[in-house]
Amino acid sequence: MKAFWAKMASANILYQDIPGAGTPLAFIHGLGCASSCDYPRVIADTALAGRRAILVDLLGSGFSERPSAFCYSIEGHARLVAALIGSVCEGPVSIFGHSMGGAVAITTAALLGAKVEALVLSEPNLEPGGGVFSKAIADMSEAEFVARGHAATVAAARAAGNTVWAASLAVSAPFAVHREAASLVAGCKPTWRNMLAGLTIPKTVLVGERSLPSPEFDGLADAGCDVAIVPEAGHSMAWDNPGGLADAIGEATG
Repeated sequence: MKAFWAKMASANILYQDIPGAGTPLAFIHGLGCASSCDYPRVIADTALAGRRAILVDLLGSGFSERPSAFCYSIEGHARLVAALIGSVCEGPVSIFGHSMGGAVAITTAALLGAKVEALVLSEPNLEPGGGVFSKAIADMSEAEFVARGHAATVAAARAAGNTVWAASLAVSAPFAVHREAASLVAGCKPTWRNMLAGLTIPKTVLVGERSLPSPEFDGLADAGCDVAIVPEAGHSMAWDNPGGLADAIGEATG
């Protein structure tokens, strides 16, 4: 792991910088997850082997620090990720973001402008309102979630067989998870969907075969997005079919 001092948050973001050739691929994880957990198997696949990859653990998650004063909003995370990428990548970069990380990736791409060569999103948050888990989390107060909700959500995920997410969520800072969920529910103006439409770079949205039908991703072709299906996968495609996800990312980023 390497550390990037995020001055805006007075904390260290931990990330893995896997050496390789070509345009670097930066990975941004979803709510309660960690890139250090989700993507090592993906980048080791034949489709991506030999590519430089930067696996970012957002503040509050994985190995990164957990400053209590940081906002943990989508825009706040994006500003820190943009600073990290600007520091470690001299040339262009491609960005991958999953779920909440998709919203962070869209905002990061907008901040970095021409530095971003391609954007790949797997079932990203595009509108305010959040998803099933973020809505349930944001319905609680932060104090309630920290005191009881975090442990209950971890236990429910484990009982449902969602073992990897339960483990990642368990080591995520509860206050960070709550603030992230609240940011997803609140959304932003323009929406992440409209921000995505305004980006003129190559952009691809990936949907898991088991997630279909997914009406929230209809119409993206009109916004200049390619849409691809990852077979034998649901929302958690990095765990369901890492090879299929690697194939889709490789195809989208050349």
